[in-house]
Amino acid sequence: MRLQILWLLCGLLAGASAASAASAENELVVSSFMQLLLGDAAAAEQAFEFIDEEWHPGFVPMSLEALYLGTTPARNAQLVSLLEAKTHQQLGFDVSAWYEWLWNQPDASHPAYGDFKSALYSRIDPVFGGYFSSDREMDIRLDEIRWGGVRQDGIPPLRNPRMVSAADADYLADDNIVFGLEVNGDARAYPKRILAWHELFIDEVGGVPVAGVYCTLCGSMILYNTEYDGINHALGTSGFLYRSNKLMYDQATQSLWSTLWGTPVVGPLVGRGIELARTSVVTTTWGAWRERHPDTVVLSIDTGYRRDYSEGAAYRDYFATDELMFNVPTLDRRLKNKDEVLGLLMAGTDSTPLAFASDFLQENSLYHDRLGDRDIVILTDRSGAHRVYEANGVVFADWDEFASVVDREGVRWTLNEVRLESADGRIRNRLPAHRAFWFGWYSAYPQTRLVY
Repeated sequence: MRLQILWLLCGLLAGASAASAASAENELVVSSFMQLLLGDAAAAEQAFEFIDEEWHPGFVPMSLEALYLGTTPARNAQLVSLLEAKTHQQLGFDVSAWYEWLWNQPDASHPAYGDFKSALYSRIDPVFGGYFSSDREMDIRLDEIRWGGVRQDGIPPLRNPRMVSAADADYLADDNIVFGLEVNGDARAYPKRILAWHELFIDEVGGVPVAGVYCTLCGSMILYNTEYDGINHALGTSGFLYRSNKLMYDQATQSLWSTLWGTPVVGPLVGRGIELARTSVVTTTWGAWRERHPDTVVLSIDTGYRRDYSEGAAYRDYFATDELMFNVPTLDRRLKNKDEVLGLLMAGTDSTPLAFASDFLQENSLYHDRLGDRDIVILTDRSGAHRVYEANGVVFADWDEFASVVDREGVRWTLNEVRLESADGRIRNRLPAHRAFWFGWYSAYPQTRLVY
């Protein structure tokens, strides 16, 4: 049957090149899987027959995506039976279990997989078709890219959002969680209760174009300088996830970007050495941030969107348990999935990433360690906020958990968002670090050294 259909698709297959024959066969694979979802009963049965006869290990992820989106119970049951027969796994309708098994096998993607993914998801949002194709460059496994259930920018980013003074932010209580940052003297606070509904803001802070990316699922808030090598990358929310971490896209090329890496991972920008620079951000309370920065501005609740912006309203059920919404290949059980860690990297080096359990740092509010060949000190203030600075041979002995730290020689240093400054004029710069859920950080950096 396969050769008969292939001849029909190719027209004059006998005179066709090997490349065109392979292309036609890939089209047949894509068509067959699409028929499982969209075809009538006869077409779906023919598709099942083809997939059964021509089974390839790379059919597994296509089968799982068809199963995940399929709405016909009988076809889903037939697909599960076929999967179990071909893989010798008995995982039933548990799509998450299937993915966990798949991701722990060698990647055996079929050459048609990218085109199938394009054809499938372009029916949900036409722009999705541009994300995927079989000839797009990629740095990650295609089968680990999962749809998050929304269209492009379906979780709407805040572009150049309105900011208000601290005095005008009467909607905030002192214990509300905010993400605080300062760039070139421009201090700003972005409440978690607002960003949880938007996950991304694009702005210029202190004259620097930035993107603040908050991934609710993995608990990370990262501030990136969006300009690289003279190009300002206009980022948005792709609608897709990689290891339960949101993937961004850039408007110019529709490349997909990893939130936790700050690099393009699928599309034309892959392989160009692009890595966005991180800027320091701190997770703290509104009261603590305002005390440090009375002149701060803060994100206005008037975003132009209608949402329940009350504290804790967004993702309440997700944050209340240790369960994941989208599973990942491997979990590390030294901490609970959603225990918070402070993650550190040394950009542009092969040094081992570091993660510190937030609870550990709150019990050790002044803590020394090393990142690669660099001495560091982590200071945790009264609000539980963590800040990391270079130490460069200085050993700090005590601090007031607000703004003053004393070294072993008795010299007093003053803390701000950019640096530590000693009374005798020495400076130790702050290092970018951010919180994340342990499972999310570990999924991105499994080689991490964990301190807990």
